[in-house]
Amino acid sequence: MPGLVLWKNQEIRRLRRDIDRLFARLWDDFDAGYLATFERDMPHLDLSETDESLLVKAELPGVDPEDLDISISEDVLTIRGEMRQTTTNEEAAYHRIERRYGYFSRSIKLPCKVSIDDIQATFDKGVLRIDMPKCKPDRPREIKIRVR
Repeated sequence: MPGLVLWKNQEIRRLRRDIDRLFARLWDDFDAGYLATFERDMPHLDLSETDESLLVKAELPGVDPEDLDISISEDVLTIRGEMRQTTTNEEAAYHRIERRYGYFSRSIKLPCKVSIDDIQATFDKGVLRIDMPKCKPDRPREIKIRVR
């Protein structure tokens, strides 16, 4: 009986490996489908929070910092830019072009209000870093009310 269980496990692993290969081949043949194309259009970013500030790090490889437009409206941060295509060899026959070129835009809702005057952005080695100090919370006011 143990030999039968071992045989089943080997067959199941082999079947799973074949199915994984089939889906991988389909994925490659269809250029990763609509969702992967949509995902590539947006810069990937991280948003973290400390007691004093919010920090956004966005991956923007191949983007010139002068082609970036960063803005905040209310509690929404928007990063826009353009990824320019480098000159290509017209004589070369390309079999696949996966690098994305053109305009991109990404907007995210911030979890709290930030001090707009103190925001700092730096761009180093394809990573955009935006430091946004939080606004100080309003102190509750105490108002005395006279009873007549």
